[in-house]
Amino acid sequence: MNEPGGRPDDHGGLDGLLAEVREFVRERDWGMYHSPKNLSMALSVEASELAEIFQWLTEDQSRSLTPAQKAHAAEEIGDVLIYLVNLADRLDLDPVAAASAKLVLNRIKYPVEKARGSAAKYDGRDG
Repeated sequence: MNEPGGRPDDHGGLDGLLAEVREFVRERDWGMYHSPKNLSMALSVEASELAEIFQWLTEDQSRSLTPAQKAHAAEEIGDVLIYLVNLADRLDLDPVAAASAKLVLNRIKYPVEKARGSAAKYDGRDG
Protein backbone atom coordinates (compact mmCIF):
# COMPACT_ATOMS: atom_id res chain seq x y z
CA MET A 1 0.00 0.00 0.00
CA ASN A 2 1.29 3.39 -0.87
CA GLU A 3 -0.87 5.39 1.54
CA PRO A 4 -2.99 4.53 4.56
CA GLY A 5 -6.35 3.39 3.27
CA GLY A 6 -4.98 3.10 -0.27
CA ARG A 7 -5.43 0.14 -2.57
CA PRO A 8 -2.68 -2.47 -2.59
CA ASP A 9 -0.85 -3.36 -5.75
CA ASP A 10 -2.72 -6.08 -7.61
CA HIS A 11 -1.67 -9.38 -6.06
CA GLY A 12 -4.94 -11.16 -6.74
CA GLY A 13 -6.74 -9.64 -3.76
CA LEU A 14 -8.06 -11.82 -0.98
CA ASP A 15 -9.00 -14.60 -3.39
CA GLY A 16 -5.44 -14.73 -4.69
CA LEU A 17 -4.08 -14.67 -1.15
CA LEU A 18 -6.43 -17.46 -0.12
CA ALA A 19 -5.23 -19.59 -3.04
CA GLU A 20 -1.60 -18.97 -2.00
CA VAL A 21 -2.33 -19.83 1.64
CA ARG A 22 -4.15 -23.03 0.66
CA GLU A 23 -1.22 -24.06 -1.54
CA PHE A 24 1.33 -23.23 1.18
CA VAL A 25 -0.56 -25.30 3.76
CA ARG A 26 -1.16 -28.19 1.33
CA GLU A 27 2.50 -28.36 0.30
CA ARG A 28 3.52 -28.74 3.94
CA ASP A 29 0.65 -31.05 4.91
CA TRP A 30 -0.30 -28.70 7.74
CA GLY A 31 -4.07 -28.81 7.28
CA MET A 32 -4.42 -31.27 10.17
CA TYR A 33 -3.14 -28.56 12.52
CA HIS A 34 -5.35 -25.78 11.21
CA SER A 35 -8.50 -26.21 13.25
CA PRO A 36 -10.51 -23.03 13.91
CA LYS A 37 -9.32 -23.18 17.54
CA ASN A 38 -5.66 -23.34 16.58
CA LEU A 39 -5.98 -20.71 13.87
CA SER A 40 -7.82 -18.29 16.16
CA MET A 41 -5.14 -18.73 18.82
CA ALA A 42 -2.35 -18.19 16.28
CA LEU A 43 -4.18 -15.11 14.99
CA SER A 44 -4.30 -13.71 18.51
CA VAL A 45 -0.57 -14.33 18.99
CA GLU A 46 0.29 -12.59 15.72
CA ALA A 47 -1.97 -9.63 16.55
CA SER A 48 -0.15 -9.37 19.89
CA GLU A 49 3.19 -9.37 18.10
CA LEU A 50 1.92 -6.48 15.98
CA ALA A 51 0.79 -4.60 19.09
CA GLU A 52 4.18 -5.20 20.70
CA ILE A 53 5.83 -3.01 18.05
CA PHE A 54 3.83 -0.04 19.36
CA GLN A 55 3.80 -0.99 23.04
CA TRP A 56 6.08 1.71 24.45
CA LEU A 57 5.90 4.29 21.68
CA THR A 58 4.29 7.66 22.11
CA GLU A 59 1.30 8.55 19.93
CA ASP A 60 3.59 10.58 17.66
CA GLN A 61 6.22 7.83 17.44
CA SER A 62 3.53 5.32 16.50
CA ARG A 63 2.64 7.52 13.53
CA SER A 64 6.26 7.86 12.38
CA LEU A 65 7.81 4.41 12.46
CA THR A 66 11.43 3.90 11.50
CA PRO A 67 11.97 1.90 8.30
CA ALA A 68 12.88 -1.15 10.43
CA GLN A 69 9.76 -0.77 12.59
CA LYS A 70 7.61 -0.35 9.50
CA ALA A 71 9.11 -3.48 7.90
CA HIS A 72 8.46 -5.40 11.12
CA ALA A 73 4.86 -4.11 11.22
CA ALA A 74 4.40 -5.22 7.59
CA GLU A 75 5.55 -8.75 8.48
CA GLU A 76 3.19 -8.97 11.44
CA ILE A 77 0.28 -7.53 9.44
CA GLY A 78 1.03 -10.19 6.83
CA ASP A 79 0.92 -12.91 9.49
CA VAL A 80 -2.36 -11.56 10.89
CA LEU A 81 -3.96 -11.45 7.45
CA ILE A 82 -2.74 -14.94 6.53
CA TYR A 83 -4.21 -16.44 9.69
CA LEU A 84 -7.43 -14.44 9.33
CA VAL A 85 -7.97 -15.53 5.73
CA ASN A 86 -7.13 -19.13 6.64
CA LEU A 87 -9.53 -19.08 9.61
CA ALA A 88 -12.34 -17.58 7.53
CA ASP A 89 -11.76 -20.26 4.91
CA ARG A 90 -11.92 -23.04 7.51
CA LEU A 91 -15.21 -21.59 8.79
CA ASP A 92 -16.53 -21.15 5.23
CA LEU A 93 -16.91 -17.40 5.78
CA ASP A 94 -16.23 -14.57 3.36
CA PRO A 95 -14.13 -12.10 5.38
CA VAL A 96 -15.05 -9.15 3.16
CA ALA A 97 -18.77 -9.92 3.52
CA ALA A 98 -18.29 -10.33 7.28
CA ALA A 99 -16.53 -6.96 7.54
CA SER A 100 -19.19 -5.26 5.41
CA ALA A 101 -21.97 -6.73 7.56
CA LYS A 102 -20.14 -5.58 10.70
CA LEU A 103 -19.85 -2.05 9.31
CA VAL A 104 -23.64 -2.01 8.86
CA LEU A 105 -24.03 -2.92 12.54
CA ASN A 106 -21.40 -0.37 13.58
CA ARG A 107 -23.27 2.38 11.71
CA ILE A 108 -26.31 1.54 13.84
CA LYS A 109 -24.31 1.38 17.10
CA TYR A 110 -22.35 4.53 16.33
CA PRO A 111 -24.61 6.99 14.50
CA VAL A 112 -22.68 10.00 13.26
CA GLU A 113 -24.73 12.47 15.29
CA LYS A 114 -23.83 10.68 18.55
CA ALA A 115 -20.38 9.30 17.81
CA ARG A 116 -18.58 12.06 15.88
CA GLY A 117 -15.42 13.00 17.76
CA SER A 118 -16.12 10.61 20.66
CA ALA A 119 -14.17 7.48 21.58
CA ALA A 120 -16.91 6.27 23.95
CA LYS A 121 -18.15 2.75 23.37
CA TYR A 122 -21.77 2.56 22.23
CA ASP A 123 -23.00 1.20 25.57
CA GLY A 124 -21.13 3.93 27.46
CA ARG A 125 -22.71 6.90 25.68
CA ASP A 126 -25.60 8.91 27.01
CA GLY A 127 -28.85 7.81 25.37
